[in-house]
Amino acid sequence: MDPLSSARLDDPLTPAREATVEMLQQRRRHFSLPQPFYNDERLFRLEMQEIFEKEWLFAGMTCEIPAKGNFITLEVGDNPVVIVRGNDGDVHAFHNVCRHRGSRLCVTDKGKVAKLVCPYHQWTYELDGRLLFAGSDMGKEFDLSAHGLKPVHVRTGGGFIFVSLADEAPEIDGFLEALDHYLAPYDMANLKVAVESSIVEQANWKLVLENNRECYHCNGAHPELLNSLQEFDDTDDPRATPAYKALVARKQADWEAQGVPFTLTRLERRNRLTRTPLLDGAVSMTMDGKQACQKLMGNLQSADLGSLRILHLPNSWNHFMGDHAVVFRVMPLGPQQTVVTTKWLVHKDAMEEVDYVPEQMRKVWDATNDQDRRLAEENQRGINSKAYQPGPYSETYEFGVIDFIDWYSERMLENLGNTAPQLRLAKG
Repeated sequence: MDPLSSARLDDPLTPAREATVEMLQQRRRHFSLPQPFYNDERLFRLEMQEIFEKEWLFAGMTCEIPAKGNFITLEVGDNPVVIVRGNDGDVHAFHNVCRHRGSRLCVTDKGKVAKLVCPYHQWTYELDGRLLFAGSDMGKEFDLSAHGLKPVHVRTGGGFIFVSLADEAPEIDGFLEALDHYLAPYDMANLKVAVESSIVEQANWKLVLENNRECYHCNGAHPELLNSLQEFDDTDDPRATPAYKALVARKQADWEAQGVPFTLTRLERRNRLTRTPLLDGAVSMTMDGKQACQKLMGNLQSADLGSLRILHLPNSWNHFMGDHAVVFRVMPLGPQQTVVTTKWLVHKDAMEEVDYVPEQMRKVWDATNDQDRRLAEENQRGINSKAYQPGPYSETYEFGVIDFIDWYSERMLENLGNTAPQLRLAKG
């Protein structure tokens, strides 16, 4: 580590670390976080170091890089990353930084290359990161093998790609196995991205996640979404009605007969997978509840599969139906700015304007994303006020938010190096 990197731990982030640990240890559980967690630049920098540079992040789908040389890129704060399909068919990830003078190698969101070539001075790397060419001007003693691309941890499961910038990545095997199990019927290698969008929300990334983790606001905010979506996805939810429980029992019997996984699975607070019915009579998240794509995904035999909901903290939630899927990725841009990327997936052989019409497929979630953007931005504006103080969450409607904030607090404390055996939470 260079001297300046060592020095920066003492100025200004060491006091911020100490203050953050103290606030997390003293926070009132079932209450929102103190104001600095939503708008302080120093605390945001800590989050990028302790959450987004250490945890597993959803980056994209394996179907986006189907052949050797296909790549996608990702920006994790100040850290550009490139993910590429190698000559061996494996998925590789690297810091998207040339070992010559540090230029980014791949400057587009996605593409296909024979080799990874720096646009600045044409240093050339194999798809597995080995430096192949640095020009004759580097001298005869120059060691190509000592200047390969710096790798990033990468794992795949169920068609999802995850990366971790940590020196030692945390465990993720259980979640990847669950993804493989739940998504096996979808034949994920044979999907494609039909359409995608990215919107920038002027709000802290945690507000974006908090908004997603509850449907307390849905009745007042999401008329398009509620044409097809149940407001809850668990028969143990205190709001679950007898009619919903009966619908679940009927649908689960159908799914079991088709060999389609549906059982609720939780892996600590970080990951959650469950298949739940849409409104009775609806088979897809569209304006009329009808199929958005006439060609079903994978080996599925029915469009009436409800929604397989998949949560991965800190940055993704997803809905898989019989005809198409919608995957979401959240990436922080600043303490009060977040980009939300949405991708709609269909069978790779589905034909645009024949099997699906993009505008119709995306209409519900385009509307919902924009509505959520406005909610998060107004939430941020209020939190910025000197009148803000942490407010209570509803254990009935906002238990998902409570779980998220608990997970966040635990990970921050552990990654910050807190030695306390458990969270010392003040009673609310």
